[in-house]
Amino acid sequence: MPHELALINTIAAALGLALVLGFVAARLRLPALVGYLAAGIVIGPFTPGFVADAELAAQLAEIGVMLLMFGVGLHFSLDDLLQVKRVAVPGAVVQMAAATAMGAAMASAWGWDLGAALVFGISLSVASTVVLLKALEAKGAVDTVNGRIAVGWLVVEDLAMVLVLVLLPALAPMLRGGGGAGIDAELWLTLARTLLAVAAFVALMLVLGRRLFPWLLWQVARTGSRELFTLCVVAAAVTIAFGSARLFGVSFALGAFFAGMVLRESEFSHRAAEESLPLRDAFAVLFFVSVGMLFDPRVMVERPLQVLAVVAVIVVGKSLAAGALVLLLRYPLNTALTVSASLAQIGEFSFILAALGVSLHLLPPEGQSLIVAGALISIALNPLTFSCTAPFERWILARSALARRLAQRDDPLAELPAHTEERYLARQVVLVGHGRVGRRIALALREAGTACVVVDANRERVEELRAQGLPAVSGDAAEPAVLIQAHIAQAALLLIAVPDALGVRRMIETARTLNPQVQVAVRSHNADEANRLAAEGGARVFLGEEELAQSMLRHALATMQAIPTMTRPRGG
Repeated sequence: MPHELALINTIAAALGLALVLGFVAARLRLPALVGYLAAGIVIGPFTPGFVADAELAAQLAEIGVMLLMFGVGLHFSLDDLLQVKRVAVPGAVVQMAAATAMGAAMASAWGWDLGAALVFGISLSVASTVVLLKALEAKGAVDTVNGRIAVGWLVVEDLAMVLVLVLLPALAPMLRGGGGAGIDAELWLTLARTLLAVAAFVALMLVLGRRLFPWLLWQVARTGSRELFTLCVVAAAVTIAFGSARLFGVSFALGAFFAGMVLRESEFSHRAAEESLPLRDAFAVLFFVSVGMLFDPRVMVERPLQVLAVVAVIVVGKSLAAGALVLLLRYPLNTALTVSASLAQIGEFSFILAALGVSLHLLPPEGQSLIVAGALISIALNPLTFSCTAPFERWILARSALARRLAQRDDPLAELPAHTEERYLARQVVLVGHGRVGRRIALALREAGTACVVVDANRERVEELRAQGLPAVSGDAAEPAVLIQAHIAQAALLLIAVPDALGVRRMIETARTLNPQVQVAVRSHNADEANRLAAEGGARVFLGEEELAQSMLRHALATMQAIPTMTRPRGG
C-alpha cells in the first residue's frame, strides 16, 4: 500500500465495512455497535485479507474519544458534577478497588506475579465513557439524574486512571520485585507532581477557560459563518484536549470533557453540540472499529475459560459491586441498575493501561489479549445489558419484597418531615423538578408567598432545599408513592418542569386519580407531544419555542408603543 494512501484506505475501509456490517446487525435486531466491532475484526491484523493501518486507526479513534467527551461536557456542567459527587466519588473509588481485587485474585490463581495481577485487575475496573455515552444516548438518558450519576462516576474513574498511568512507571521496579532505596521518594514526588498538574489544569479551565472560550465562540458566531463556527467548535475540542495532555499530563478524553464544560457557559452551547454531532458520530464509529482491530480471535479458542472468567468479572462482578454501593448510599433500585449496566464493560483506558503494562514488562502478552477480548465481548453485550434493566426491575419488584423496599427506599428525604407547616399540605403547588427551569419557578413562588413543595429525583438538591428549611421530597415523580408524599391529593396545582415526556403522562395520571380537581401545567419542547399532553391529560402545556415567541412579541409591541409616533416634516 502506498504510504500516502494509508489514511484514505483506512478511513474508507473502516467506514464502508462498518456501514455494511452495522446495517446487517440492525436488520438482525442487534445493536449497530456489534457490526462496527465486527468490521474492525475483519480489517484487523489477525484475520486474512485486507489489513488496515492499526496505528492510524487508533489515532482516528482518539479523535473520536475527544469529540464524544467534548459533547458530554457541553451537556454536563460543573454543577451537575458537584451534585453527584456524594455518590460518584466514593462509589467509583470503592468499585474500582473491588473490581481490581477480583481481577487480581483471578490472575494470581493463574500463577501470575503481583505486578501482572495488579495491572490486570485495574484494567478490568474502569469502564469506557464512550460506550456509556452511546448507551445513554440510545435511551435518551444523558440528561437524567441517573445519567449524570453514571457519567460523573466514570469521570472520577478517568481521573483515577490518569494517576495510575503516571505512577505505574515509577512503581514498576517495585512491582517486579527489584525496587531500589529511593523508590518511595520518587513515588511521592511523582504523585505530588501529578496532583499539582491535574489541579492546575482544572483550575485553569474553570477560571480562565469559562471566560475565554465562550467569548471566543461569541466572536466567531458574530461573523455569521457557519463553517467558521463549526471549525471553532471542533478546533476547541481537539486543541484543548491535545494541549492538556501535553502541558498537564491528563488524558485527551478528560481534556476534551473539560473543554465542553467551559464552552457550556456560552449561549451557543446548544448550537455547538448540534454542529459537532455528525463528526462525533463518524469518529465514534472509527473508535469501535479500532477496538475490533485489536482483537485476536485465537484467544477464544486457546483460552476460552479465561475469557469467560474475564467477562464474568466485568459484566457480573463489577456490576454487582457497583449496584450494591449505590444501594448502600441510599439511592433507589432504578439508579443502582442504571449504574450497574453503565459499568458492565471496559474500554479505552483498559487498552492504554494494558499496553503500558506490557511495555514495562509487568503484564504478559496474553494478559493484553484477554483484556481486549473481555472489552470486545462486554462492549457488544452492553446495549443488551441496558435494555434488560427495565424488564429485570419489573420482574424483581413483582417477586421480591426486599426489592420493593429498596425501590421505595426507607429514606427520610422520600417524605416530608412531620413538622411541615400546614400551608404546604393543602392548596399548595407541587413542583416537579428543581433544575434550571424549576429553580426559577420555585424562587418566584416563594417571593410571591405561594406555598410550594418541590419533588426532585436528585437527592443532593433535596438535601440543599431541606437545609434551607424548604419542603422537598426526593424521588421519581412518575412513581405514585412520591407524589403521595408531596400531598398531591390536596394540592391546587401540579407544575411539571422536567422534559420527560414518558414520565409526565404517569405523573398526570397519578395526580388526576388522587385529585381530580388538581390543575396541571407541563413544560414541553415538542409541538406534537404538547398537543397530545393537552388533549389526553387536560394539562396546560408550555411549549418552549411558543412561549419564547410570545415573550418577544410582547416586548416588541410594548417597545413600539413606547416610541413616539414619527411625523413627516412639513414644508417643502
